[in-house]
Amino acid sequence: MIDYLIVGQGLAGSCLAMQLISAGKKVLVLDTPAQNRSSLIAAGLFNPITGKAMSRTWMAPEIFNWLHEFYPKAEQLLNKKFFYRVPVYRPFLSVQEQNEWMAQSADVHYRDFIETIYTGATYGHQVHDHFGGMVIKQSGYVDVPAFLEAARYWLQQQAAFEVDAFNEAALQIDERKIEYGPWQAAAIVFCTGTAIRNSTLWRGLPVLPLKGETLTIKLTSQPEQIYNRGVYIVPSGPLSYKVGATYEAHNLTEEITEAARMELEQRTRELLRLPFEIVAQEWGVRPTSPDRRPMLGRHPEWKNVLIFNGLGTKGVSLAPYFATQMAQWLVGGPEIISQVNIKRFKALYSKP
Repeated sequence: MIDYLIVGQGLAGSCLAMQLISAGKKVLVLDTPAQNRSSLIAAGLFNPITGKAMSRTWMAPEIFNWLHEFYPKAEQLLNKKFFYRVPVYRPFLSVQEQNEWMAQSADVHYRDFIETIYTGATYGHQVHDHFGGMVIKQSGYVDVPAFLEAARYWLQQQAAFEVDAFNEAALQIDERKIEYGPWQAAAIVFCTGTAIRNSTLWRGLPVLPLKGETLTIKLTSQPEQIYNRGVYIVPSGPLSYKVGATYEAHNLTEEITEAARMELEQRTRELLRLPFEIVAQEWGVRPTSPDRRPMLGRHPEWKNVLIFNGLGTKGVSLAPYFATQMAQWLVGGPEIISQVNIKRFKALYSKP
């Protein structure tokens, strides 16, 4: 009998499995890796200052301190390189924005994340930055496919991974254990992303699908930073870069679209001065929540049925921190913080 059966080996499932195993727990992860669409589009960018308003991301000090500790340790454990610390350069769009950030850079909430403010074109040979821009530190990217592949191989070496197209109808639950196929476990954790919307157990939990599309482009010269304004330009191979992403909550067609290609191409031209060639386009669907916070916790009826979901567009930065918090909670540590605890949605997901 195992301690935890984890369904899904995306960022959430991989990080949680690693933390539980390090805590001495016996884990088995079930997944069909080829169907992990959200991982396909993940550029893996982590950036503490994001959005159109360029605001500091939620819980940035705690989350970014931890990810800078977690991923290097994971590289050593998994014997694979996938974590890259790279500054992000964000061009300003006006003198007003430039002045606002000159003042903002001294703010205690921002100064740990801002390396330099430029008031004139600095990378003008590569991007449009007539008004200068801001260099953001504690940023970079994770090669998500490399991380997940390395984590899967490591889990296989621990006899902790099986390829399985999980069928909830075959799951048997009682107060003492869960049974699924040939396996028995003390508890099960759902880390299935948007697939949770098809679950009977979690009916009513408001996991919202957000479709995203990305381009892969080829450049003839290497960008000096990660550039991010309207789109991000993140390395994905020799002179190959991931560009993205779109955000579509309504048209969830399981295919790439011409509209997304045109949008991303236009935004890339508005940012880059460098010539580029589009060589690929991909789509995926991220699991989000109404308040844009992850969903962690215990089922209201079955105490050995748990969930770790809703990482949205910031899975690379959120997964390590909250996988650690959840693992610590499961082995007797502090309660999951209210901002991410699924108790906040109890009125919805506990309805008959």
